[in-house]
Amino acid sequence: MSLLRRIMRSPAVRTGIGLLAAEYLRLVWKTNKLIVEPATLYEEVEADFPIIVAMWHGQHFMMPFIKHEQANYRTKVLISRHHDGQINAVAAERLGIGTIRGSGDHGGRFDRKGGVGAFKAMFDALNDGYNVALTADVPKVSRVAGNGVVKLASFSGRPLYVIAIATSRRYELDNWDRSAVNMPFGRIAVVADGPITVPRDMDEAATEQHRLMIEARLNAATLRAYAIADGKEQRT
Repeated sequence: MSLLRRIMRSPAVRTGIGLLAAEYLRLVWKTNKLIVEPATLYEEVEADFPIIVAMWHGQHFMMPFIKHEQANYRTKVLISRHHDGQINAVAAERLGIGTIRGSGDHGGRFDRKGGVGAFKAMFDALNDGYNVALTADVPKVSRVAGNGVVKLASFSGRPLYVIAIATSRRYELDNWDRSAVNMPFGRIAVVADGPITVPRDMDEAATEQHRLMIEARLNAATLRAYAIADGKEQRT
């Protein structure tokens, strides 16, 4: 392992990067003009708490800010156990979001990467009144929803909202999740779609139907968020 890699994997270094990232994201949020669709989003979702929030990986950086500034939303987010995930966890906790560590796997193998424990932690958090946020993608496969988010909504019985965030000023990385590095001094669009309810008892075909529906609605919300941020569409 190279010296640089050893330095970057140091817990102290990852903590420092996470704290700096949190303050940068706070700057981005405060200096962008906020546009929320629907405009009554916060009034609508509060009646459904606790909820499940699904997003695409790569749009997750700004998610800690979707909680209403005037309300004390109790929220936890699922973050990978990968060493890079420690940076995200530090940033999220700095911004007032609790963390659950773990992830799914290709093909829905919840027994890997702490998946069983993470799924139970999310289920318990919902039962304790926390909103739970997680990325919907199959790991390392961008914009393809996995079964994890479907099963969490089904087993918990809690309503699901898909949410997309886009900024007019951004730098898009050429990586698997199409990460957008959000930048200050522009517009930021938050688009939500829901509630989506998932039945408790489903066969394989019904599970796939709901997975595809969530994927399609999340893609539609993403397209809408980018269109609003880029000034290409009128607000509805």
